[in-house]
Amino acid sequence: MAEVEVVVAHAERATLRVGEVFLKIDADQARVDVEVEAMALAPVPTPQVLWRKPPVLALAALSGTALGRLGEPSTASAAAWAAAGAAVRMLHDSPLPPWPGRSLDELASRLDGECEWLVRHGALPTDLVTRNRQVAESALRPWTPVFTHGDLQITHVFVDGDTVTGVIDWSEAAQGDALYDLAVLTLGHEERLDDVVAGYGADVDLDVIRGWWSWRSLVAVRWLVEHGFDPSSPGCEIDVLRSRM
Repeated sequence: MAEVEVVVAHAERATLRVGEVFLKIDADQARVDVEVEAMALAPVPTPQVLWRKPPVLALAALSGTALGRLGEPSTASAAAWAAAGAAVRMLHDSPLPPWPGRSLDELASRLDGECEWLVRHGALPTDLVTRNRQVAESALRPWTPVFTHGDLQITHVFVDGDTVTGVIDWSEAAQGDALYDLAVLTLGHEERLDDVVAGYGADVDLDVIRGWWSWRSLVAVRWLVEHGFDPSSPGCEIDVLRSRM
């Protein structure tokens, strides 16, 4: 008999695995609507939707294993990382989803609010926040929107050998900046950026990638702490911020 494994659980959502089925329970059904539609539109492999009975979405398990985990060395090959870059390029070259993403003003406002909170509550040293806020500014510039995953953590990309077998967790998919996806994919694994870019097949602005690394880490710290995660773990968000000093 298959056992129930809790993959992730916090106040917003929970994901359970039962055998080869993942059960996602989400408090925000609009977010699930986006996930289901994005998977139907994406030109890359995604989990099969088995059924949906709100608030539960049942997905078939993907073959392979995650590309890696934040805070841990990735054992995936350079070719696997390049394949991930190629899959991201395929997504970015596909038609835009019909719903918009966050505007430049919204992203700048979120950065302002999170930095203010981090300093006011003493969550991070002021100089660390100030420096990374300066770095993040390079990402906040006009861009040509593409179909972005929006939360392309390495745990969301599955590979079997050197082949991408699927990409999961599409609830943040929207029109957005291509370099944001590449930055999230390589967050905490800067040494893999060259492999990803090689597979992506286009020049990227490294200053913008670094800017998104800082932006993503700054805006994530409060959420992670409030939901029971530790951004100060070795190799995670706070170490990413320190690397910019």
